[in-house]
Amino acid sequence: MAGGQERILRRRIKSVQSTRKITKAMELIAASQIAKSQARIVANRPYRDGMRRIIIEAARADPAGAARLLATPTNVASAIVVVLTGDRGMSGAYNSSALRAGERLVVRLRAEGTGVRLFCLGKKAGAFYRFRGLDVEESFAGFVDKPTFADARRVAGVVAAPFVAGEAQQVFLVSTRFLSAATQAVEVEQLLPLSIPVMALDDGPKKLKGYTEFEPEVEKLLTSLAPRALESEIFSALLEGAASFHTSQQRAMAAATDNADELGQSLSRIMNRARQDSITTEIMEIVSGAEALRSGK
Repeated sequence: MAGGQERILRRRIKSVQSTRKITKAMELIAASQIAKSQARIVANRPYRDGMRRIIIEAARADPAGAARLLATPTNVASAIVVVLTGDRGMSGAYNSSALRAGERLVVRLRAEGTGVRLFCLGKKAGAFYRFRGLDVEESFAGFVDKPTFADARRVAGVVAAPFVAGEAQQVFLVSTRFLSAATQAVEVEQLLPLSIPVMALDDGPKKLKGYTEFEPEVEKLLTSLAPRALESEIFSALLEGAASFHTSQQRAMAAATDNADELGQSLSRIMNRARQDSITTEIMEIVSGAEALRSGK
């Protein structure tokens, strides 16, 4: 009995050790990607900030001309919801948090009488919503771990087409923002009409000084800049989502490695006790046999 238990424990320990090697390797790979993802976010920030600055200045110059692209519509018959997740799992709550936020947004919009057209970035989002019985109009996958600007431009073109054609009045993006290595938060952002903070349009101390001349007029300029701004926002979300994914995966795999270490130690102690019980039993059998032989003589 003890020998059979020992063999079972040996197999379990070997399995735990093999799993630990996998989780440790994934932890190291994710850790190596975090720094690269952060560097890409920092490199993209000046372009994103510059694009936002131009939009804000143009909106200040002609609020009436910018109303269509910046003002929130009063009657929303149809809205587009874009949900960004990863292509892979084993990343803690990264995917599930964004998926739940996207589902809540869809439920809220439908409760308000708004039709929803769902677009997914990442394999996990498409599979989840199809399983939940929601129609996914289009799903993009294969690049969310290492996105390029060409990927963001392709997504922006597909997402903006219904808005430009008047088939949808709002476009929302559900994604995970990379605030720091310790903090990532799921956010719902309105992409179209372009979402500009209210304080940015007010006359305040942060208002840029000087005179800005626009050519062509503001309304035409914003119509031309809107697709570029949309591409910039989607690319920024993809970069922050990739950094958040790698950070969440590194934490999850570190926790899995620690758990494997603890489980391995626990199983080793149990196996050692089983081995000692087996040895003790054999010694007792030998002693009992020797006593029986001595008594017979």
